Amino acid sequence: MRVRVVGAGVVGLTSALRLAQAGHAVEVVAAATGEGTTSSVAAALWYPYRAYPEADVTRWSATSYRALRGLTSDPAAGVRMRAGRELFRRHTPDPWWRDAVPALARVAAERLPPGYVDGYELNVPVVDMAVHLPWLRGRLDAARVPVRTRHVADLGDAFDDVDVVVNCTGLGARELVPDTSLTPVRGQVVVVAQFGLAEWLLDQTDPEHLVYVVPRGDSVLLGGTAEERDEDVRVRPETTADILRRCARLVPALDTARVLGHRVGLRPGRPTVRLETEFLDRGPVIHCYGHGGAGVTLSYGCAEDVAGLVSRLS
Repeated sequence: MRVRVVGAGVVGLTSALRLAQAGHAVEVVAAATGEGTTSSVAAALWYPYRAYPEADVTRWSATSYRALRGLTSDPAAGVRMRAGRELFRRHTPDPWWRDAVPALARVAAERLPPGYVDGYELNVPVVDMAVHLPWLRGRLDAARVPVRTRHVADLGDAFDDVDVVVNCTGLGARELVPDTSLTPVRGQVVVVAQFGLAEWLLDQTDPEHLVYVVPRGDSVLLGGTAEERDEDVRVRPETTADILRRCARLVPALDTARVLGHRVGLRPGRPTVRLETEFLDRGPVIHCYGHGGAGVTLSYGCAEDVAGLVSRLS
């Protein structure tokens, strides 16, 4: 079938790639690509963060885990497996997404920092989005899938010369669909030079002021914030200072780390991910948006479902 994917974040690009692999003629159109997307700001630590419903998210996350782990053999893909710990200040049961990972263990008492009483440790993919997004573009180029810069203001207008439209516009679906259930969740991060850190760390004790330290190849990403209904994409110096202070309490070596940059992105929060077919006058639209803070974590799994829905229309 002839398919137009609207949106060039990680969800749009992985969906387009999977559709091309299934034999469809695919084109991607998007108002922003590369560094202009929310995906480019992502910490991209595999973790089902702020994404529901639980059963579907667990399934999608498991598929993405396997896909990303498989990409670690290709250095150009920007994916590494990293061991890490999520830390808690109170005893906590296993996460609802436990079945999405092959192994998850409790942190031994001697490995808990002061003030923490429990934790998980697990090995997960960490994706350097500055590498992975261009890698995806390269895979699409090889599959002869063009990516064009174009603002789509009406889904009906996206049907010119195609049979199906796939809506992967993230927060943009709020106006495009429109979908008032979408909520921006502001995330600000700091990027510092790598200083030999191999393990990621996460503390969600304060759900609005998160602490995460995610090592990548030549940098470490520090976060962060989760500020609902805040659409300010300017870097706030006071937030930067707070992020550095909170992360350094967990990893003291960050006190002397060299700051490389600051980024802000708006996560597409929604009560549940929307992944379904809607039939408009012009034709079928497959919606795939509302991934919260788990776009990378869900992307390859959701791409499989998108391809399945398109195949059912054939």
